[in-house]
Amino acid sequence: MPANVTASSPSTVLGRQLGDELRRLRESAELTTTQAAQALDCTKGKISRIENGRVTVRIPDLTAMLLAYGATDPELHDRLGMLARKANRRRRRGWWSQYGSVLADTYHDYITLEAMAGTMRTFQAQLVPGLLQTAQYSRAVTVASRQWQTADEIEQFVQVRLSRQKRLVGDSPLQLWAVLSEAVLLQQVGGPEVMKAQLDQLLTASEQPNVTIQVLPFSRGAHASMFGPYVVLGFPEEAALDVVLADNPTGSMWLEREAEVARYNELFDAARTSALSPVESRSLIRRRAREHRT
Repeated sequence: MPANVTASSPSTVLGRQLGDELRRLRESAELTTTQAAQALDCTKGKISRIENGRVTVRIPDLTAMLLAYGATDPELHDRLGMLARKANRRRRRGWWSQYGSVLADTYHDYITLEAMAGTMRTFQAQLVPGLLQTAQYSRAVTVASRQWQTADEIEQFVQVRLSRQKRLVGDSPLQLWAVLSEAVLLQQVGGPEVMKAQLDQLLTASEQPNVTIQVLPFSRGAHASMFGPYVVLGFPEEAALDVVLADNPTGSMWLEREAEVARYNELFDAARTSALSPVESRSLIRRRAREHRT
Protein backbone atom coordinates (compact mmCIF):
# COMPACT_ATOMS: atom_id res chain seq x y z
CA MET A 1 0.00 0.00 0.00
CA PRO A 2 1.32 3.47 -0.81
CA ALA A 3 2.26 5.91 1.90
CA ASN A 4 0.05 8.66 0.54
CA VAL A 5 -3.59 7.61 0.38
CA THR A 6 -5.66 10.00 -1.69
CA ALA A 7 -9.10 9.10 -0.39
CA SER A 8 -10.46 10.47 2.88
CA SER A 9 -9.30 8.68 6.02
CA PRO A 10 -11.52 6.09 7.69
CA SER A 11 -13.38 6.60 10.91
CA THR A 12 -11.91 4.71 13.84
CA VAL A 13 -13.41 1.24 13.64
CA LEU A 14 -14.27 0.87 17.32
CA GLY A 15 -15.65 4.40 17.48
CA ARG A 16 -17.80 3.73 14.44
CA GLN A 17 -19.11 0.55 15.98
CA LEU A 18 -20.03 2.36 19.19
CA GLY A 19 -21.65 5.13 17.20
CA ASP A 20 -23.73 2.65 15.21
CA GLU A 21 -25.07 1.10 18.40
CA LEU A 22 -25.88 4.47 19.94
CA ARG A 23 -27.67 5.54 16.78
CA ARG A 24 -29.80 2.38 16.82
CA LEU A 25 -30.67 2.95 20.47
CA ARG A 26 -31.63 6.57 19.75
CA GLU A 27 -33.83 5.53 16.83
CA SER A 28 -35.44 2.79 18.94
CA ALA A 29 -36.27 5.47 21.48
CA GLU A 30 -37.80 7.51 18.61
CA LEU A 31 -35.60 10.50 19.35
CA THR A 32 -34.15 12.87 16.74
CA THR A 33 -30.56 14.07 16.97
CA THR A 34 -31.97 17.43 18.10
CA GLN A 35 -33.88 15.80 20.96
CA ALA A 36 -30.84 13.74 21.93
CA ALA A 37 -28.71 16.88 21.96
CA GLN A 38 -31.21 18.60 24.24
CA ALA A 39 -31.12 15.66 26.64
CA LEU A 40 -27.32 15.82 26.80
CA ASP A 41 -27.18 19.64 26.73
CA CYS A 42 -24.89 19.60 23.70
CA THR A 43 -25.08 20.43 20.01
CA LYS A 44 -26.79 18.28 17.41
CA GLY A 45 -23.47 18.19 15.59
CA LYS A 46 -21.82 16.45 18.53
CA ILE A 47 -24.45 13.70 18.45
CA SER A 48 -23.85 13.24 14.74
CA ARG A 49 -20.07 13.10 15.19
CA ILE A 50 -20.44 10.50 17.96
CA GLU A 51 -22.72 8.37 15.80
CA ASN A 52 -20.29 8.64 12.87
CA GLY A 53 -17.39 7.55 15.08
CA ARG A 54 -15.53 10.81 14.54
CA VAL A 55 -15.03 11.86 18.16
CA THR A 56 -14.30 10.15 21.45
CA VAL A 57 -17.20 9.38 23.80
CA ARG A 58 -16.57 10.17 27.45
CA ILE A 59 -18.10 7.70 29.89
CA PRO A 60 -20.31 10.39 31.53
CA ASP A 61 -21.69 11.29 28.06
CA LEU A 62 -22.25 7.63 27.28
CA THR A 63 -24.12 7.13 30.54
CA ALA A 64 -26.28 10.18 29.85
CA MET A 65 -27.08 8.99 26.34
CA LEU A 66 -28.10 5.53 27.52
CA LEU A 67 -30.30 7.09 30.20
CA ALA A 68 -31.94 9.40 27.66
CA TYR A 69 -32.55 6.46 25.33
CA GLY A 70 -34.14 4.35 28.06
CA ALA A 71 -31.40 1.68 27.81
CA THR A 72 -31.27 0.20 31.31
CA ASP A 73 -29.73 -3.22 30.69
CA PRO A 74 -26.59 -3.45 32.92
CA GLU A 75 -24.87 -5.81 30.47
CA LEU A 76 -25.42 -3.31 27.64
CA HIS A 77 -23.98 -0.52 29.80
CA ASP A 78 -20.92 -2.62 30.61
CA ARG A 79 -20.37 -3.71 27.01
CA LEU A 80 -20.70 -0.22 25.52
CA GLY A 81 -18.59 1.23 28.31
CA MET A 82 -15.80 -1.22 27.53
CA LEU A 83 -16.13 -0.45 23.81
CA ALA A 84 -15.90 3.29 24.51
CA ARG A 85 -12.78 2.87 26.64
CA LYS A 86 -11.12 0.73 23.98
CA ALA A 87 -12.01 3.21 21.23
CA ASN A 88 -10.62 6.11 23.24
CA ARG A 89 -7.36 4.28 23.91
CA ARG A 90 -6.97 3.41 20.25
CA ARG A 91 -7.19 7.08 19.28
CA ARG A 92 -4.07 7.89 21.23
CA ARG A 93 -0.94 8.52 19.24
CA GLY A 94 1.10 5.38 18.60
CA TRP A 95 4.79 4.70 18.04
CA TRP A 96 4.45 5.90 14.43
CA SER A 97 3.83 9.50 15.54
CA GLN A 98 7.57 10.09 15.83
CA TYR A 99 7.76 9.68 12.05
CA GLY A 100 5.17 12.37 11.31
CA SER A 101 7.55 14.26 9.01
CA VAL A 102 7.59 11.42 6.46
CA LEU A 103 4.07 9.99 6.87
CA ALA A 104 0.89 11.45 5.46
CA ASP A 105 -2.02 11.72 7.89
CA THR A 106 -3.90 9.04 6.01
CA TYR A 107 -0.99 6.62 6.36
CA HIS A 108 -1.17 7.25 10.10
CA ASP A 109 -4.79 6.12 9.87
CA TYR A 110 -3.79 2.96 8.03
CA ILE A 111 -1.15 2.03 10.61
CA THR A 112 -3.63 2.73 13.41
CA LEU A 113 -6.17 0.36 11.89
CA GLU A 114 -3.49 -2.25 11.20
CA ALA A 115 -2.48 -2.07 14.87
CA MET A 116 -6.11 -2.71 15.86
CA ALA A 117 -6.84 -5.45 13.34
CA GLY A 118 -6.98 -9.13 14.10
CA THR A 119 -6.76 -10.33 10.50
CA MET A 120 -5.36 -9.08 7.21
CA ARG A 121 -6.22 -10.59 3.83
CA THR A 122 -4.30 -9.04 0.97
CA PHE A 123 -3.71 -9.53 -2.74
CA GLN A 124 -0.54 -8.03 -4.20
CA ALA A 125 0.06 -7.78 -7.94
CA GLN A 126 3.59 -6.35 -8.03
CA LEU A 127 5.19 -5.96 -4.60
CA VAL A 128 5.80 -8.01 -1.48
CA PRO A 129 3.41 -6.84 1.28
CA GLY A 130 5.03 -4.31 3.59
CA LEU A 131 4.69 -6.60 6.61
CA LEU A 132 6.90 -9.17 4.86
CA GLN A 133 9.54 -6.94 3.28
CA THR A 134 13.23 -7.04 4.15
CA ALA A 135 14.97 -3.76 4.91
CA GLN A 136 16.86 -3.83 1.61
CA TYR A 137 13.74 -4.56 -0.43
CA SER A 138 11.76 -1.86 1.39
CA ARG A 139 14.57 0.64 0.82
CA ALA A 140 14.63 -0.13 -2.91
CA VAL A 141 10.85 0.33 -3.16
CA THR A 142 11.01 3.59 -1.20
CA VAL A 143 13.76 5.02 -3.41
CA ALA A 144 11.88 4.01 -6.56
CA SER A 145 8.71 5.77 -5.38
CA ARG A 146 10.49 9.17 -5.50
CA GLN A 147 8.25 10.50 -2.73
CA TRP A 148 11.14 11.26 -0.38
CA GLN A 149 14.11 13.42 -1.24
CA THR A 150 16.78 12.80 1.40
CA ALA A 151 18.53 9.70 2.67
CA ASP A 152 17.22 10.46 6.18
CA GLU A 153 13.58 10.59 4.98
CA ILE A 154 14.02 7.33 3.10
CA GLU A 155 15.54 5.63 6.13
CA GLN A 156 12.78 6.87 8.42
CA PHE A 157 10.11 5.47 6.12
CA VAL A 158 11.91 2.13 5.94
CA GLN A 159 12.03 2.02 9.74
CA VAL A 160 8.28 2.60 9.89
CA ARG A 161 7.71 -0.38 7.61
CA LEU A 162 10.02 -2.58 9.68
CA SER A 163 8.38 -1.48 12.93
CA ARG A 164 4.97 -2.41 11.54
CA GLN A 165 6.19 -5.99 11.21
CA LYS A 166 6.01 -6.38 14.99
CA ARG A 167 2.28 -6.99 14.48
CA LEU A 168 3.18 -10.47 13.25
CA VAL A 169 4.72 -11.52 16.57
CA GLY A 170 3.78 -11.31 20.23
CA ASP A 171 0.86 -12.53 22.32
CA SER A 172 -1.90 -11.59 19.85
CA PRO A 173 -0.22 -11.51 16.44
CA LEU A 174 -2.01 -10.38 13.33
CA GLN A 175 -3.33 -13.26 11.23
CA LEU A 176 -1.94 -12.51 7.76
CA TRP A 177 -3.09 -14.25 4.57
CA ALA A 178 -1.36 -12.98 1.45
CA VAL A 179 -1.95 -14.00 -2.15
CA LEU A 180 0.85 -12.83 -4.43
CA SER A 181 0.91 -12.69 -8.19
CA GLU A 182 3.85 -14.61 -9.61
CA ALA A 183 5.08 -11.22 -10.87
CA VAL A 184 5.99 -10.36 -7.27
CA LEU A 185 8.58 -13.15 -7.33
CA LEU A 186 10.09 -12.04 -10.63
CA GLN A 187 10.24 -8.24 -10.39
CA GLN A 188 13.90 -7.29 -9.88
CA VAL A 189 13.44 -4.95 -6.93
CA GLY A 190 16.91 -3.96 -5.74
CA GLY A 191 18.67 -6.54 -7.90
CA PRO A 192 19.21 -10.32 -7.70
CA GLU A 193 20.81 -10.42 -4.24
CA VAL A 194 18.06 -8.31 -2.68
CA MET A 195 15.40 -10.46 -4.35
CA LYS A 196 17.06 -13.68 -3.22
CA ALA A 197 17.07 -12.44 0.38
CA GLN A 198 13.49 -11.23 0.07
CA LEU A 199 12.20 -14.57 -1.23
CA ASP A 200 14.09 -16.36 1.52
CA GLN A 201 12.31 -14.06 3.97
CA LEU A 202 8.95 -15.05 2.45
CA LEU A 203 9.82 -18.69 3.01
CA THR A 204 10.74 -18.02 6.63
CA ALA A 205 7.58 -15.99 7.23
CA SER A 206 5.40 -18.70 5.69
CA GLU A 207 6.47 -21.06 8.48
CA GLN A 208 4.83 -18.86 11.12
CA PRO A 209 1.46 -20.26 12.24
CA ASN A 210 -0.25 -16.88 11.75
CA VAL A 211 1.07 -16.30 8.21
CA THR A 212 -0.29 -17.91 5.05
CA ILE A 213 1.32 -17.14 1.70
CA GLN A 214 -0.01 -18.32 -1.65
CA VAL A 215 1.23 -17.55 -5.15
CA LEU A 216 -1.12 -17.06 -8.08
CA PRO A 217 0.89 -18.24 -11.10
CA PHE A 218 0.77 -16.73 -14.57
CA SER A 219 -0.52 -20.03 -15.90
CA ARG A 220 -3.89 -19.45 -14.21
CA GLY A 221 -4.61 -16.67 -16.73
CA ALA A 222 -6.81 -13.61 -16.20
CA HIS A 223 -8.49 -13.15 -12.82
CA ALA A 224 -10.62 -10.53 -11.09
CA SER A 225 -7.89 -9.33 -8.71
CA MET A 226 -5.37 -8.52 -11.41
CA PHE A 227 -6.55 -4.91 -11.69
CA GLY A 228 -4.91 -3.77 -8.47
CA PRO A 229 -3.74 -4.68 -4.97
CA TYR A 230 -5.97 -4.44 -1.92
CA VAL A 231 -6.02 -5.13 1.80
CA VAL A 232 -9.01 -6.32 3.85
CA LEU A 233 -8.64 -5.67 7.58
CA GLY A 234 -10.79 -7.58 10.06
CA PHE A 235 -11.23 -6.70 13.72
CA PRO A 236 -11.67 -8.94 16.77
CA GLU A 237 -14.37 -6.91 18.49
CA GLU A 238 -17.85 -8.37 18.23
CA ALA A 239 -19.81 -6.99 15.24
CA ALA A 240 -16.96 -4.69 14.16
CA LEU A 241 -17.03 -4.18 10.40
CA ASP A 242 -14.16 -5.02 8.07
CA VAL A 243 -12.55 -2.23 6.04
CA VAL A 244 -10.77 -2.34 2.68
CA LEU A 245 -7.91 -0.28 1.31
CA ALA A 246 -7.85 -0.67 -2.46
CA ASP A 247 -5.51 0.80 -5.05
CA ASN A 248 -6.72 2.29 -8.30
CA PRO A 249 -5.10 4.29 -11.14
CA THR A 250 -5.52 7.61 -9.28
CA GLY A 251 -4.48 6.53 -5.80
CA SER A 252 -6.10 4.51 -3.03
CA MET A 253 -9.49 4.49 -1.39
CA TRP A 254 -11.03 3.30 1.85
CA LEU A 255 -14.17 1.19 1.54
CA GLU A 256 -16.39 0.55 4.56
CA ARG A 257 -19.84 -0.16 3.13
CA GLU A 258 -20.87 -3.73 3.80
CA ALA A 259 -21.59 -4.52 0.14
CA GLU A 260 -18.23 -3.13 -1.00
CA VAL A 261 -16.30 -5.04 1.65
CA ALA A 262 -18.21 -8.21 0.75
CA ARG A 263 -17.18 -7.77 -2.87
CA TYR A 264 -13.48 -7.62 -1.93
CA ASN A 265 -13.85 -10.65 0.31
CA GLU A 266 -15.29 -12.46 -2.70
CA LEU A 267 -12.35 -11.31 -4.83
CA PHE A 268 -9.89 -12.58 -2.25
CA ASP A 269 -11.67 -15.92 -1.91
CA ALA A 270 -11.52 -16.35 -5.69
CA ALA A 271 -7.80 -15.43 -5.73
CA ARG A 272 -6.83 -17.84 -2.96
CA THR A 273 -8.88 -20.59 -4.56
CA SER A 274 -7.11 -20.09 -7.90
CA ALA A 275 -3.67 -19.78 -6.31
CA LEU A 276 -1.25 -22.59 -5.55
CA SER A 277 -1.59 -24.19 -2.14
CA PRO A 278 0.74 -22.87 0.59
CA VAL A 279 2.98 -25.93 0.15
CA GLU A 280 3.10 -25.58 -3.65
CA SER A 281 3.67 -21.84 -3.24
CA ARG A 282 6.72 -22.42 -1.04
CA SER A 283 8.15 -24.71 -3.71
CA LEU A 284 7.69 -22.03 -6.38
CA ILE A 285 9.15 -19.30 -4.16
CA ARG A 286 12.15 -21.51 -3.42
CA ARG A 287 12.68 -22.14 -7.13
CA ARG A 288 12.42 -18.44 -8.01
CA ALA A 289 14.88 -17.62 -5.20
CA ARG A 290 17.46 -19.97 -6.75
CA GLU A 291 16.96 -18.29 -10.12
CA HIS A 292 17.71 -14.86 -8.63
CA ARG A 293 20.92 -16.22 -7.17
CA THR A 294 22.30 -17.53 -10.46
